[in-house]
Amino acid sequence: MGRQRGAGLPRGEDDLSGVTASPTGSGRQPSPGRSILVTGGAGFFGDLLTRRLLADGHRVVSVDLERDESTHPALTTVRGDITDAGLLHRLAEQHSFDAVMHVAAMLAHDIKDQRLLWRSNVDGTRTVAEVARTHGIGKVVFTSSNCLWGHTFRRPVTEDDVPAPVELYGRSKLAGERILLEEYAGAFDTVVFRCPTIVEAGRLGLLAILFEFIEENRKVWVVGGGRNRYQFIAAPDLADACVLALDHVGSRVFNVGSDDVPTFREAYESVIGETGSTSRVATLPRSLALPAMRLAHALRLSPLGPYQYKMIAEDFVFDTSRIKHELGWKPTLTNAEMLLRAYRYYADHAAEIRARTDGSAHHRAADMGVIRVLKWLS
Repeated sequence: MGRQRGAGLPRGEDDLSGVTASPTGSGRQPSPGRSILVTGGAGFFGDLLTRRLLADGHRVVSVDLERDESTHPALTTVRGDITDAGLLHRLAEQHSFDAVMHVAAMLAHDIKDQRLLWRSNVDGTRTVAEVARTHGIGKVVFTSSNCLWGHTFRRPVTEDDVPAPVELYGRSKLAGERILLEEYAGAFDTVVFRCPTIVEAGRLGLLAILFEFIEENRKVWVVGGGRNRYQFIAAPDLADACVLALDHVGSRVFNVGSDDVPTFREAYESVIGETGSTSRVATLPRSLALPAMRLAHALRLSPLGPYQYKMIAEDFVFDTSRIKHELGWKPTLTNAEMLLRAYRYYADHAAEIRARTDGSAHHRAADMGVIRVLKWLS
């Protein structure tokens, strides 16, 4: 879900002045909608969700590790750590939140200190929950992950399937779910969205490696023929789900994801064809590729963690019938359409993207590591 950009600031350095967004010559008054706290609001998805909530007439307070330069008459941005209970309690007192959109998350490949990841993703969630209970905040919306599993089901995964994460990020997300749904059961309504990879224009991270290969007309590699189907979710579609959750009564877990999921080969070939690239899809033998990826991870030479190298040649698709039936939600973009939008952003901003050295994991290109060898062979 992206590096947690609402955690990690040392105690005593909470920037409560933040960037309290005020109108620039607009003279407009804040909207009369709900008051909503967004954790990680300057991150890839958090920023998009914040803009959607503001457009819908809500008042938003965004807490993030990074300074957020966004401005809007109904937006207050605060640079701070979501594990800082004092900070969140003060904000709750000042703004009387109706709901929390807890979308902050730190990725395993974006941080070397595993204790910091657990503190951010798990202790941060517990802090959010305690603040919600103390201040009578009625709704917490939490973005979880498909990293709750590290194996294929060979069928759509339902909300009733028992999670079995294989790496720290997945375990931290499962712990967050249990804090909200079990430890704080009855204190407020919790809506959990289990999300596959979130994609939209501006999404980089590991996708930037794929896009660089396509832009340079190199071979695009898949494992075992690329016949596996792996679901994505469009960021605007996930934002739609979060908005619908505001009116949901009770606590519930929902899967989200795209429909009509193509194979990796089909999705990549579609993007290549639309862009005019002369790249072609090439395959790596599964029997060689998977052990090599495990070794590269163990030697810290690869950006792919245990979840990625276990699932890179497997099917993983969520069953989204529950959210469609109960919330009336439906996705609007296919995997290929999402990838094409993200690729075009990358192509239009390639020079600037290569120069980025800060920001969340999804806002900058991932380090190729040993994958650069494949680039040389392509």
